[in-house]
Amino acid sequence: MKILVIGSGGREHALTWKLRESQQMEEIYCAPGNAGIAQEAECRPLDVSQPKAIRELAQELKADLTVIGPEAPLVAGAVDELEKAGLWAVGPTKAAAQLEGSKIFAKRFLQRHAIPTPRFEVAENFEDAVKALANFKIPLVVKADGLAAGKGVVVARSTDEAIQVLDEFMRQKTLGRAGERVLIEEWLTGEELSFILLSDGKGLLPLVPTQDHKPVFDNDQGPNTGGMGAYSDDAILDDYTRQDIIRRIALPTLAGMAAEGHPFRGFLYIGLMMTPAGPQVLEYNVRMGDPEAQPIMMRLRSDLVELFQGVRDGELGSMEAHWSPNPAVCVVLASKGYPGKPEVGKVITGYDLAEALGGVKVFHAGTVFQAGQLRTAGGRVLGVTATGADLPSAIERAYTAVSKIRFEGMHYRRDIGAKGLRRLKQKERSPAQPPSASDGPKV
Repeated sequence: MKILVIGSGGREHALTWKLRESQQMEEIYCAPGNAGIAQEAECRPLDVSQPKAIRELAQELKADLTVIGPEAPLVAGAVDELEKAGLWAVGPTKAAAQLEGSKIFAKRFLQRHAIPTPRFEVAENFEDAVKALANFKIPLVVKADGLAAGKGVVVARSTDEAIQVLDEFMRQKTLGRAGERVLIEEWLTGEELSFILLSDGKGLLPLVPTQDHKPVFDNDQGPNTGGMGAYSDDAILDDYTRQDIIRRIALPTLAGMAAEGHPFRGFLYIGLMMTPAGPQVLEYNVRMGDPEAQPIMMRLRSDLVELFQGVRDGELGSMEAHWSPNPAVCVVLASKGYPGKPEVGKVITGYDLAEALGGVKVFHAGTVFQAGQLRTAGGRVLGVTATGADLPSAIERAYTAVSKIRFEGMHYRRDIGAKGLRRLKQKERSPAQPPSASDGPKV
């Protein structure tokens, strides 16, 4: 089987790495890829924003399977273009990808189908947005409607800050067309959780739970980013809560999309806030998360191609994925200036020493080989990912690996997985009693 992966980030490196292990893989390509992916697959140049170009490359390579990593080509209709040509692609159609392409569409969808989500108002212009602020307590959340590479969501901790963000989004157009319309949303307290699943349009296969770390600095301080790290540990979710999320959120989402004529196939990422009243949906993403993909793929023991075949054939609901019980931790190393304009072209050293530790994989994102040296080429540069027998050992191994790597201006969070450690300590102090069989939802 010839496999083509579309994208150039850490997520695509993780997917390529895992697909390369498949017994069905004969040739594997990635477009446009990066310096790390080039060690796993043959990379081809490509403008991923052009569905026609993606289809032409898949036809040229005679790809049996095309896996689309980023959101932009999905929202632009790449899957539709490939399927019209009779090609097999993993990902939602353009209509289904509206769940991420428009936050306003997603919120109204959640409202239509009575899926728990924070209270919100839609504003079509700056003046109406400023008026809407009076209907929310501070802090509140301002969200740009369109795709903004993880930078279109701001928690405003004062009215003045909210007005400044609205001015930047709607009048200064710092996010381009993505910020022309906005959501004003109620701010919720709790822990965020990434609940990612595969769907064939009806059935679903939940992946292992992960927790992302979006703000740029430790203790969730500073502006949001595309993600500064993530960890995966079964202890993030107990079975009761997992079943509750499936019953009250995941299944109604899939049923709602099917009822509206847009059955969802591919990776669905449900960003949740775990509140005292139960989980609420903050956002949908219509692809695998990044950096969540890195620890998830490190733990996956099943053949990923076989899971994708289940999506294609509508048999996912009867399939089971096999996972390593060991937690995995990914620490993102970022360039100076990120999440603003990053400094690039800096020489990277020590990545080979990091992988030599064992139980470590360094996934590349913003990297390029120039004149025989690995250099930075973006904001998020590397995703140093490690496994361990338990969460503390996985965290320790990940940061030991990070200590081997150097490039000028490198910065990273030093608390990836700390929430999981606190959860473990709380459990040790007061072990929770599992709900009885009659208490929990079942699917």
